[in-house]
Amino acid sequence: MILTRRDTIRIGLTYVVTGLFLVPIIWMLSTSVRPPIDYVSKSISLIPSEITLEHYRELIKGDLLGKALNSLIVAVGTTILALSAGFPAAYALVRIRFPVKLDLVFLMFVLLVKLTPPISLAIPLYQVLRSLGLLDTLLGLIIVYQVYALPFAIWMLLGFVRDVPVEYEEAALVDGASIVRRLRSIVLPVMTPGLIAASIFVFILSWNEFAYALLFIQSPENFTLPTFIATLITEDETFWGKLSAVGLMASLPILVMVGFVQKGLTRGFGGGIK
Repeated sequence: MILTRRDTIRIGLTYVVTGLFLVPIIWMLSTSVRPPIDYVSKSISLIPSEITLEHYRELIKGDLLGKALNSLIVAVGTTILALSAGFPAAYALVRIRFPVKLDLVFLMFVLLVKLTPPISLAIPLYQVLRSLGLLDTLLGLIIVYQVYALPFAIWMLLGFVRDVPVEYEEAALVDGASIVRRLRSIVLPVMTPGLIAASIFVFILSWNEFAYALLFIQSPENFTLPTFIATLITEDETFWGKLSAVGLMASLPILVMVGFVQKGLTRGFGGGIK
């Protein structure tokens, strides 16, 4: 295959941009294996003076795996709950004709909640969790995360539901299929790419959330990864090696998951059906 000048320029720019994005990752990897003495060095180098795994060992001794498990429980629970409630809501908004455009009013309200700064809802959410006895619990965090996860899931799934031809459901209805049968046999299979895409984004939002985890979790054993990372920055010192190490380790589950469902995620951006 003969490359044109335009193709050569495009490929070259792709490599340059990719390299620019990789530099911070390489720098973080390098920092995670540097000895602390390198942080105060006046010279700048991607190559550490020596390689040490002490930062990783200290993090594992500091119950990093427990914090990662907490984040995993919260992210998975938030994703399941958001999709379980978001899918029926999106389906109803598309298929049911509401009077006086109540569906539009509902969507605007959902969007308003999504755009509201999280900190402005902290006090009422705190009162709700305290009344339910769910303060300082992972279950309480899962419920609180629905403030932004559920609106996101509803809005994202709307487009995928609209892509499902209503004629399919009408034909099944003529054959006597119930609403549950139509959802299970027609809508959900067609919407699988959309559900994958929505679940990935909701999972990432939940995995990285910091503000509510900081406000509603006080016990160190219930810390999630973002709150654990915050403890590595103190008034006296910033533990750069540990920060870089935990940053890499916290990114791995997301990268593995996205790589595993990459095909479905790519199809999801294009819609459920064409």
